[in-house]
Amino acid sequence: MANYSPEDPAGPDSEFSLTVDAADAGKRLDAVLASHLDTLSRNRIQSLIKSGDVTVGGAKIVEPKYRVNEGDALTLTLPEPEDPEPKGENIPISVVYEDEHVIVVDKPAGLVVHPGAGNWTGTLVNALIHHCGDSLSGIGGVKRPGIVHRIDKDTSGLLVVAKSDQAHQGLSAQFADHGRTGPLERAYSALVWGAPSNLKGTINANLARSQANRQKMAVVKTSGRHAVTHWQVRERFSTADEATLASLMECRLETGRTHQIRVHMAHIGHPLIGDDDYGSGFKTKVNRLDEPLKSAVAGFRRQALHAGLLAFEHPISGKTLRFESPYPEDFAKLLSTLQKF
Repeated sequence: MANYSPEDPAGPDSEFSLTVDAADAGKRLDAVLASHLDTLSRNRIQSLIKSGDVTVGGAKIVEPKYRVNEGDALTLTLPEPEDPEPKGENIPISVVYEDEHVIVVDKPAGLVVHPGAGNWTGTLVNALIHHCGDSLSGIGGVKRPGIVHRIDKDTSGLLVVAKSDQAHQGLSAQFADHGRTGPLERAYSALVWGAPSNLKGTINANLARSQANRQKMAVVKTSGRHAVTHWQVRERFSTADEATLASLMECRLETGRTHQIRVHMAHIGHPLIGDDDYGSGFKTKVNRLDEPLKSAVAGFRRQALHAGLLAFEHPISGKTLRFESPYPEDFAKLLSTLQKF
């Protein structure tokens, strides 16, 4: 049996001890710890291992995939909580538009929008604090100054941030209205597996936290939060073996739920290319592709989703502002490879 004694495994200065038994022998270090620690995500455990907070037999191990042996004494020590108040960091950002009230940025894939568990630094908020100084709206709270809406870490594209409280209130009202009575528009380009039989449609399916994995969202028949996505097929791609291998789709949001497009596309049987969370069942499909398409798809390390269009009413002047972002390099390369087949 595994022996562990954390009085508060998620608290500061807490220590978790585990002796590896036969059932866990030969498994990855991060997997063993995750299986015995419900309070920490596997990503958080991996981060702690890389930071040198895990020892095996008294020796620091910084490789999450390290294979443990029966009888190994594992110890995980959680460091002191990091300062929750974000600091400015000189992180390059692409500013599309800026005035004294709002700033529109083109976020690259891989950049987290605001600080949170496991990502207290290196976020867009840290970059904005450095860029804007004290001018960001404080309505969003200490951790999310100026943030009116957000997009996933591995989704690229346009984001508007409030620099004044008045602007924040005006933008928040527009996003709450979802463009029903105003000029707010949000359109995403998505590369998905397969192709719907129709050229356009609407997905109206409530979303809630997955009961199987709290880090993921899922479509639910009862309860959950109302979620509506309008989609349209822009281009279809086929190969000698696949009549409808993939599609380029435009998705417009009527609501803005966590992972909405990703979950809705998977729900109708067309998950995003590169989405390991909601399209893992399509991984074997990649191995059957011919080169260079196989390498292009396998090398795409994120969900193929780009927030390419953002329009809204300026909360102070009342003028409608509309911005478009070109495909980032990785998305454009994958699209170009698909178009050649």
